[in-house]
Amino acid sequence: MENDDRFAIESDLLLEALYRMYGYDFRDYAEASIRRRLSAWLAGTGFASLSEAQDKLLRDRSLFDQFVRGITVNVSEMFRDPLFFKALREQVVPHLKTYSFVKIWHAGCATGEEVYSMAILLQEEGMGGRYRIYATDINEDVLGKAGEGIYPLQEMRHFTENYQKSGGRRDFADYYTARYDHAMLMPALKKDIVFAAHNLAVDADFGEMNMVFCRNVLIYFKASLKERVLSLFDRALLPGGFLCLGTKETLENRDIFAYYHEIGRGTRIYAKCYKS
Repeated sequence: MENDDRFAIESDLLLEALYRMYGYDFRDYAEASIRRRLSAWLAGTGFASLSEAQDKLLRDRSLFDQFVRGITVNVSEMFRDPLFFKALREQVVPHLKTYSFVKIWHAGCATGEEVYSMAILLQEEGMGGRYRIYATDINEDVLGKAGEGIYPLQEMRHFTENYQKSGGRRDFADYYTARYDHAMLMPALKKDIVFAAHNLAVDADFGEMNMVFCRNVLIYFKASLKERVLSLFDRALLPGGFLCLGTKETLENRDIFAYYHEIGRGTRIYAKCYKS
């Protein structure tokens, strides 16, 4: 118990110090999750404790960048939760098609698989050239990988199954070229995507969006940070726009819930109401 208490104290001091030094705010991440990731990061270093690591982290930006890569969660896949993408295709895209141009903010995009999934879906639904996706993440290393659009070839079989279950209209292999053990996505898919670094804990919103897409990110935040981020999304989203969350995330009992309604039970796709 004493060691646990010491680690908790050292964790809090480290996160406060890093926020004040670099502006990266991990203080309101869920305690169990962030401490688990800090412990895993520490185990892979030569430091005996977080206190020992703190002095070096505050003086060495390259080590801090490695630290950020180590503690952020970057798990994604193309057409993850196929029924979610099927609901997007059938219930949301018909509404988006009524606009001449739509803007989508994909927050916490990780390595970009779901960003490209959205691009494929929109192109298949005849919206090529009529959208722009702003894909953001706190981790600049994974943003670089997202911008490359290159993924292990062994994952394509699973991605293909997801695509088919989501209502895909073509042969999924049409969207990539196999090179040795990797698959390179079509360059045309990147044309209307802007990748940029963004920290949900401290940065401002992207304004006048028709859709905000942030799935399986809020689960890692404390309640106070969840409210801050949802308020950020609400300010960014135009009335009549859509907020897309992960399967384990919900707007129920949140401050902005009164202004949204879910599109289809359990989809975690919320339409923003027009306020009277």
